[in-house]
Amino acid sequence: MSKVALVGCSSYELYQVKKALLRGFSYFGGIKRVFQNKNRILLKPNLLTGENIEKAVTTHPSLFQGVAEILIENDFVCGYGDSPGFGSLETVAKKAGLYAPLKNLKIEKADFNGKQEVSYPKALQNRQFTLAKGVFHFDAILSLPKWKTHGLTRITGAVKNQFGCIPGLLKGEFHFKLPDVLHFSRMLVDLNLLLKPDFYIMDAIVAMEGNGPRNGRPRFMGLLAFSHDPIALDATLSRLVRLDPRMVITCLEGEKGGLGYWQENAIELVGDDFSHFYQPDFDVQREPMISYRKEGLLRSFRNLLLSKPIIDFSKCQACGVCIEFCPAQPKALYWKEKNRIPQHNYKYCIRCYCCQELCPHGAIRIKTPSIGKLLKR
Repeated sequence: MSKVALVGCSSYELYQVKKALLRGFSYFGGIKRVFQNKNRILLKPNLLTGENIEKAVTTHPSLFQGVAEILIENDFVCGYGDSPGFGSLETVAKKAGLYAPLKNLKIEKADFNGKQEVSYPKALQNRQFTLAKGVFHFDAILSLPKWKTHGLTRITGAVKNQFGCIPGLLKGEFHFKLPDVLHFSRMLVDLNLLLKPDFYIMDAIVAMEGNGPRNGRPRFMGLLAFSHDPIALDATLSRLVRLDPRMVITCLEGEKGGLGYWQENAIELVGDDFSHFYQPDFDVQREPMISYRKEGLLRSFRNLLLSKPIIDFSKCQACGVCIEFCPAQPKALYWKEKNRIPQHNYKYCIRCYCCQELCPHGAIRIKTPSIGKLLKR
């Protein structure tokens, strides 16, 4: 059985956050027991892009600072690292509000540019990974995910946070090789089994709903959630927003792979009452997915059936980020010479939704064709 602690926190005021963190750690015997016989701890926040913290795109700096202070007060050595969607780690961290705690606490920056090849023979999907070299310079990983919606995987939480341990543009290669959500989710499970983060703290004080993981709406939940088990953590948060964990492929595949447990009877909830945080109207994709790779007979009709990214021309600023980071070969986006607005060629679109995820202007959304909606019912 896995334990998940739910701890209410009404604001990002540092004192309140540290109080909630200490309470959360107490359900697991305290921070020294959580990281027993470990000294160097890598903090792995979600630093997707350098956005204003009010947009709820990244792990909040107060959570990052609170965790780091508690670790340092207990004689641990802290480092941090992530591989943003684009931009350097230093630039994104500064824009995300981490500059002050990083400077004042002298937190070490891990090498997330250097690469290290690692094999994982027991993998469900991926037996070989190229990972950030800095990950291996620490004794333990403390994962600090942000609870948000996601175009491909429905939610981005505890399991998906480790995708940031893959350096730079190599992440795009995984989207190209594994465009189907089933295979991509299995890869994420393998990644967590390989890295084995020691502990996860979910930032859901203010979450993101709607057009996540970058352009959704901030949604107050008032919650920090703690666990050693990322599957149990994601499954519990999914239930809090009325999303069946069976709809989250990383939960299903994670239990199959031995990463954790998604079923309610295998999870011990401690801390504050579940009902305090329940938000049934949270805007998240709850419809069944059609997988063109899994359902081979439908591949010829994928443009009629599968959800696809749509550009809102009224919001598009023609910045070219969607074209630059499209991992498809050939690219599924191109410049239309007439007015320089990017266009999709759905023949090449692999439905990874990287364009929607990384668009800095919120100009791309996911739309399911009418026939696809009927087949999902």
